[in-house]
Amino acid sequence: MTSDNEQNPRRRGLDQPAASEAPADSESVASEDEAFALKSRKAAKDNSDLPDIVDLVLAMDEESPSPSPPTSGDPLVETARNYARAARSEATQRAYAADWRHFASWCRRSGYSPLPADPRVVGLYLSACASSNPRPTVSTLERRLSGLSQSYSQRGDRLDRKDPHITEVFAGIRRRHGRPPVQKEALLAEDILTMIETLSNDLRGLRDRAILLVGFAGGLRRSEIVGLDTGPDQTEDGSGWVEIFDKGALITLRGKTGWREVEIGRGSADRSCPVEALKTWMRLGRIAHGPLFRRIRGQSAVEESRLNDRHIARLVKRAAFDAGLRADLPEKEREKLFSGHSLRAGLASSAEVDERFVQKQLGHTSAEMTRRYQRRRDRFRVNLTRASGL
Repeated sequence: MTSDNEQNPRRRGLDQPAASEAPADSESVASEDEAFALKSRKAAKDNSDLPDIVDLVLAMDEESPSPSPPTSGDPLVETARNYARAARSEATQRAYAADWRHFASWCRRSGYSPLPADPRVVGLYLSACASSNPRPTVSTLERRLSGLSQSYSQRGDRLDRKDPHITEVFAGIRRRHGRPPVQKEALLAEDILTMIETLSNDLRGLRDRAILLVGFAGGLRRSEIVGLDTGPDQTEDGSGWVEIFDKGALITLRGKTGWREVEIGRGSADRSCPVEALKTWMRLGRIAHGPLFRRIRGQSAVEESRLNDRHIARLVKRAAFDAGLRADLPEKEREKLFSGHSLRAGLASSAEVDERFVQKQLGHTSAEMTRRYQRRRDRFRVNLTRASGL
């Protein structure tokens, strides 16, 4: 028997080509492949004169020199240093510099090197400080540790404050030597009135009277007091300015968290009014531009330079001593009792207003911080013993 393919050649050609036969379009496919290969070889030949991409990159590196590091003679270097110094107050910079000198001096005496940063050496330093006599407070040691960390950062190094050689030692110091913070005495309104009566009536006395009244009524820090200008953008080292209106004075301050406004209303009498005291000082001292509170040479020579913030602390101590405040204490204890912070704490303790107004005036971010300042106002105001029925 013959198969269907043998009997029907047409069917056999449709289903399966014979071995000797080639596909109908094989010649055209081959010609297309040859044309593509020829075209590719031609393109490769045309591009053979182009440089390699690696050569291009290397040539670009050779032609463009790498930027040289900034030198100390570059004006921008000094500008950057000035901006870096302005990131912190002068008092903080002085404290950090003193902390580094203290640490470096201890390292020299103890045979250690302060550089590079070594948590083991810092832990030994903290132990030595905590066991010294007189012993610094825990808050002082915390500030010294912060100062060392900042000093290392400025030197391009890093101190790992979470290292166990530091954290474990500090935990033991807090547990053994921790004490409640020693707070300065708050100056109340009657104390301020007594203090300003001890001041003279010359230019120096008028300036100091304005400082005490404005510092108390505004709840200002001593750095904020001496950093005031008579207007905005007048000095590079100013931290704020004052504007006087009919109803009071408006102080604009630059703080850690941004700008804030402090309102100082007029007092009940001209003698105790902070706005009148400020106007009198500016008029008689001829203060129209620049720093608000300035140095005085001799009796009446008002200089252009700004007062140092340490003058505020000395003024408060001297005026409180002359006014006879806490005369029951020895002289040395009285000197330690008052400081520039007594003005700020005094406003919080004297103002019988809603707590949120005091918080806004002091620039506190939390009510808990404001309550720490209200030391005498709220003490024993609420008697929970009687309220519980005893």
